[in-house]
Parts: sequence; structure tokens; C-alpha cells
Amino acid sequence: MQISAERAGEESPIATAATTLFGVAEVTISTGVEIARSAGTGIISLPSLVRDNGRLREENRKLLQENARLHELASVYASETTIRPVVDLYHGVEARVVGFPPENESQAVTIDKGSIAGVHRDDGVLDANGVVGRIAAVGPFSSTVVLITDYTSRIPAVSQRGRWWGIARGNLRSVRMEYIPEDAPLHRGDVIVTGEGRSFHAGVPVGKVESIERGDTTLYQTAVVKPAAALGALDRVVVVPQ
Repeated sequence: MQISAERAGEESPIATAATTLFGVAEVTISTGVEIARSAGTGIISLPSLVRDNGRLREENRKLLQENARLHELASVYASETTIRPVVDLYHGVEARVVGFPPENESQAVTIDKGSIAGVHRDDGVLDANGVVGRIAAVGPFSSTVVLITDYTSRIPAVSQRGRWWGIARGNLRSVRMEYIPEDAPLHRGDVIVTGEGRSFHAGVPVGKVESIERGDTTLYQTAVVKPAAALGALDRVVVVPQ
């Protein structure tokens, strides 16, 4: 059959079958050798891969820590740049809030400046946006600040538009400006500022009017004021001399 195919110039069926059989065998053997080689290489390089993985994990951890540190530095820088003009304007003492009362038992915070830094009882306390509160107790190195939302807080206040006077009293979550004359045309969004008093000079922002309460049998009205200062996120403050 092979001789006849050669004479006829054609491919012998035997040659075709043999070529196909050996080709399949070669592919199978080659694939097996490649798999074995890859497995062997993987086994040999496994300790190196484990070391590289550990090194990359450690580098990733350090990068995350560095990123957090840089974010904190950026936040501190932003806080310093916003509070510095307040310090210069009022010639005050810059301080940081370092303590909050447990379980919100009172509307007060602790700052890291005391009598040694020139802080006195009843000094006013501001942040970059407005009134925070007043100094209630002073130690050598720290002081307690009663926030304007505390029930014991009382501040002379005036509406910036119209110059209507009242008393800003703490109401836990907000400030109530009381004893405003009944005919005062207050509106939602009106800015309330301090009047001249023991703890503050006139014109410091207290907050904005959120709502007006008018009674039927009283000569006065009450404005509910949202504080201008971010009392729940205090960081840097300024203690203003009386």
C-alpha cells in the first residue's frame, strides 16, 4: 500500500495515520512536560512569592498609615488657617478642645489652656464661625467651657437686621432668643449676633433664626436660633478676654 501510494504520488493512509498518532502523542507529552515544568517552577519560587506578598502587605499598611497622617495634617492646617484671623482680631488665646462630658451629661467641653495662658472665668469662647460659649472654670493648664446651648447660658443678643434686642438662652440642641418685642419683624434666616456684654463684644455671630414662636397673651416673641459654631465638631477655639 505504501509502495503503490509512492508510485501514484499520493499520501499513504499508513503514513497519514502514523503522523497523526505521533503528533497527538508529541502534543500530549509536550503539554505534560510544560505543566510539570510550571509546577516545578512554582514550587521552587513559592518561598520567594510568600516573601514578596508579605513585603507588599507591609508596604500597603505603611502607605495607609501615611495617608491617614497626611489627611490629619491637612485637617489641622485647615483648622489653624481658619482660626488664626479670629485670634488676631480679638487678641485672644488659641486653644484646642481636649475633652467632652461623658454621655452628654452637660453642654460643656474642656480646653487645653488655663490660668497660666491668661484664661479667666467668664471669658468668651469663639470658633471660626461664631460664639461657642464662656469659661465656667479655670485650672492652671485647662479650663471648662459652658456651651451656648447649655441651660445655664445667657447672652445679650441682637438681630443684625432691625437691631431688635433679646436674651439668647441655651436650649440643649439650639438657642432660644427670648424677650424680643412682639412687633419686631423677625424672619427665618435672620442673623443673630451678640450685644455688648461681660463675655463678648457686640457683633459676634450667634446663629441664624430657624423659627419664630409668638404667644397669644405675651408682649414678647421667641426666636429659635441654630448656632453658628459647629458645637458638635469643635477643635480649635479662641478665648476672648472680657
